[in-house]
Amino acid sequence: MSGSANRPVRRRAFVLGSAAAAGSAALSGPLATAASAAAFGYTDDGSNYVVDTGANLVFKVSKTNGDLTSLVYRGVEYQGYGGMNSHIESGLGSSTVSVKQSGSTILISVAHGTLKHYYAARSGENNIYLWTNKADTSVSATRYIVRVRKGLFLNDEPDSYTYTNSTIEASDVFAKSDGQTRSKHFSKRRVTDYDYIGWAAGGVGLWIVRSNHEKASGGPFYRSLLRHQSADGGGLYEILYYGQNQTEEQRFGLQGPYVIAFTDGGAPSSSLFPGTLTTPWADSLGISGYVGASGRGRVAGVGITGRNTAYPYTVGLANSAAQYWGSARASDGYYSIGGVLPGTYTLTVYKSELAVYSTQVTVSAGATTTLNSTTIPSSNDPGNANAIWRIGDWTGTPSGFKNADLMTYAHPSDSRAAAWTGNVVIGGGSETSAFPCYLWKDVNSGLLVYFKLTAAQAAAAHTLRIGVTTAYANGRPQVTVNDAWTSAIPSPPTQPSTRSLTNGSYRGNNHTFTYSVPASAWLTDTGQYNVLKINVVSGSGTTGFLSAGTAVDAIDLLA
Repeated sequence: MSGSANRPVRRRAFVLGSAAAAGSAALSGPLATAASAAAFGYTDDGSNYVVDTGANLVFKVSKTNGDLTSLVYRGVEYQGYGGMNSHIESGLGSSTVSVKQSGSTILISVAHGTLKHYYAARSGENNIYLWTNKADTSVSATRYIVRVRKGLFLNDEPDSYTYTNSTIEASDVFAKSDGQTRSKHFSKRRVTDYDYIGWAAGGVGLWIVRSNHEKASGGPFYRSLLRHQSADGGGLYEILYYGQNQTEEQRFGLQGPYVIAFTDGGAPSSSLFPGTLTTPWADSLGISGYVGASGRGRVAGVGITGRNTAYPYTVGLANSAAQYWGSARASDGYYSIGGVLPGTYTLTVYKSELAVYSTQVTVSAGATTTLNSTTIPSSNDPGNANAIWRIGDWTGTPSGFKNADLMTYAHPSDSRAAAWTGNVVIGGGSETSAFPCYLWKDVNSGLLVYFKLTAAQAAAAHTLRIGVTTAYANGRPQVTVNDAWTSAIPSPPTQPSTRSLTNGSYRGNNHTFTYSVPASAWLTDTGQYNVLKINVVSGSGTTGFLSAGTAVDAIDLLA
């Protein structure tokens, strides 16, 4: 694909078109179907409820299991690959499915045990609105997947594996002949970075507009698979709960709406975006767990002081039932988070992705909870501490470190990655970019940092800090200074137990390791370099990039 075909039409989009799909609207043979009827309504073909939106979209929902069995836009069938339908997880199985029409809205309800799922269509719209209410763990229900026929949206993006079948890890990470890697996990985006995902080609755009994720888990910076493309077809996901590299317990309740949207190739309407979409037309439909706008509240803060204005700040709300977030205004830290279910939440202020302040806030239905100006204590931001030297900055991310950006959309073995080995000299001006973002026991343990101290500095004990953002297999740093002093092996902090460093995510639980280095460890000759060795220790993990490892946030030696 050409680069121009991949450019997003909006900052928060994945737009993946291809010339190969340019003629899709004129397909013949098995992909050709009858043109959309003009009248809004539904029929029963014996096996499915068939909904005509009265625009260019006709779709079918199975009466036996609630699968989306057909998705026809402008006479072209888009649904399905490998004989599979679009559905919750891999399909619910036998379910009770019903339909009703209320004026300009058609609602199809699917009940499978304690799980309730809904499809809604509006007259004259090329959209399908979906809600899913998961009450417990009796149904896995971690995702809704729209399965798209092959040949319609070809691409060779990081989250595809269309052009390779060389598996390099598990069954979901692949390598091309040029050494570049591909996986459905390599989405590159955090939840807060996108409103919709999908593809555009041949004058057609097919998108999923995400929900507000109030019942999802992991917070605004969570990363998970969003779509994939293979020789068999493509998949678009709305992740309801994803256990991989997860930092929170699963939440239950109604999630949605999320929207399957067709366009003429452009972005879906911004009126469908989370935080913008309103659905007063759904208030009286009887959707289980539905709470309309009147049953929700808002939190607003007049400002945040004590910020480092070089970084963005995010304000999050979370409790066991729901999560929300919003950006703090760069000029003064003002924020407003609406559509919040009533309850008491922990409010957290993040500098980039590092939590630097928290408090409790209570939200009431139909009301705005206004908070006075919040001051972040200087000591809450480790970046404010006076340091002799510092590698990176304290942001809760490995941003700026070697290979950091690439690792959100590639495997560490990717041919584009710079060497994971190599030592660092303080004072050269490129310490951060020379330091690898990830350290593994079996790959680059034993990395050396060279630095000089003044006589006064060498005469005193100092605190060394290493901040990490996640770890795999309990990988954690043990340090040695000048072969004269070695730290104890630190206890492993709580981190996700699944893969992380190899599937596009550095996001776990931020943790700071501190080491009290005695004055006797330093060299007294100020002309010589002190040598800090950082080893990764763990009794777990396997080999190579699946050996125990950790992601680096910042490293500094305090004055």
